[in-house]
Amino acid sequence: MDIYERIKNASRIVVKVGTSTLTYENGKVNIRKFDQIARVISDINNSGREVVLVSSGAGGVAMGKLGYSEKPKDIRRKQAFAAVGQCELMYMYDKMFSDYNCTVAQVLLTKDDIDVPKRRTNTQNTFGALLEMNIIPIVNENDTVSTEEIEFGDNDILSAYVAELVDADLLVLFSDIDGLYDKDPHKHSDAKLLTLVEDAEHIDCDIGGAGSNRGTGGMKSKIHAAIEANNAGIDMIITNGENIMSLYDILEGKEVGTLFLRK
Repeated sequence: MDIYERIKNASRIVVKVGTSTLTYENGKVNIRKFDQIARVISDINNSGREVVLVSSGAGGVAMGKLGYSEKPKDIRRKQAFAAVGQCELMYMYDKMFSDYNCTVAQVLLTKDDIDVPKRRTNTQNTFGALLEMNIIPIVNENDTVSTEEIEFGDNDILSAYVAELVDADLLVLFSDIDGLYDKDPHKHSDAKLLTLVEDAEHIDCDIGGAGSNRGTGGMKSKIHAAIEANNAGIDMIITNGENIMSLYDILEGKEVGTLFLRK
């Protein structure tokens, strides 16, 4: 089967959106992007495909709501920001998805929910029940109670774990960049987009660092997510969150962003 034909036939998709997609530079909520995400995912869900949304943004949304120009450095206030931001984040999603007659559910995860066998099984059962009921799970790290994710992890890696948990066919990461380049496009104007990566574990290029002051991940974390997903037998695509509509093109088998091939 042609690679892109396989992508076209994906029936269960995990979509990850980052803070830079959901907020403006000043930390305020990008209402248009929330609406686009809700509209496109609701429509894809209506077509019969199953979608799980992994969403960053709690900390970034809290920045705007509380009037901060940057995230706090200490864990206590990071957790407080997460508590405020998660309320706002789910309020926005619930409102937007309701406009398209879709029901959403919040799923907050810690690393133990993935690593501890009994909790992993319970988590998988929850996802299974939600998808059977045609409810769209919206996943985030439980930063309010867990410190290790805030300090060391990010939702790029989490989205790969979630894709594995739900046995997804495809993982799509919306980023602030078009995909993986042969060198850092922020530093080199002649950088070229790599449309296909067959072995994420042996990439030989400058992958840069974190993309914005509102998020935690960068291309390095996305490569780690690709390795995790690919090793679990899941294809992964990185593309630009400026064009949420490109999800339609991806599921029509068109070449979009960078495709990392599953093992």
